[in-house]
Amino acid sequence: MADKNYAPRTHSRFTDPKGETKGGQNGNKTGISLSTMILIQVGNTPVGAIQDLNISESRTIKKISEVGTDGTVDSAPSNATEISGGCTRIRFDRLRIAEAFGRGFTHVHSQRIPFDIIITDFFAGEGSQDKIITVLKNVWIKTISYTYSASDYTIADKMDWTAEAIYSYIEAGDSNVATGGEPGIDVWASADGVEQEADRGLRRGALDAPGLLRAALKQVH
Repeated sequence: MADKNYAPRTHSRFTDPKGETKGGQNGNKTGISLSTMILIQVGNTPVGAIQDLNISESRTIKKISEVGTDGTVDSAPSNATEISGGCTRIRFDRLRIAEAFGRGFTHVHSQRIPFDIIITDFFAGEGSQDKIITVLKNVWIKTISYTYSASDYTIADKMDWTAEAIYSYIEAGDSNVATGGEPGIDVWASADGVEQEADRGLRRGALDAPGLLRAALKQVH
């Protein structure tokens, strides 16, 4: 029998089966992560008037083929992960974009020391057991651009940046973010936990740990 709380094929939740009201009706809920629940900081300084902040993580995957086989026999990353992104901020409170990120300069060539961007996600809750912290480590500014326009008096600063590393963790206990979410999905993890260490910033990547050739996947219950 179909369960009215879930989509029949994907099992996405429509309502919260545990949130029953006094009338016996299932509780309404939303499972959408909203940008209004995000706090962006540099150190303890919140950055205001941000219109968008984008983050990109990428690396090149090399495919291995062989003579005698019409296809790929294996594949592996061929370089370190590149972390980059950009931000658009309205020039507000007499702060240009580098100043808003806690820097003591306004132009790209003035940067001497990288900084960290800290993003706090409050979607799951206010407590330390629910807050997800994402850290962009050692950020260097690549470009800053802005336009003075007669057709739009509002000035928006745009900044592109690159970072050395990125990691996320749940504030309470410095624990892993990937736990299967609200549906309790059985997530897959490496047998030795190296992926989880890299994900929460205990190591810069997962490919330098020993035993890669013998590493297998197991289901976490």
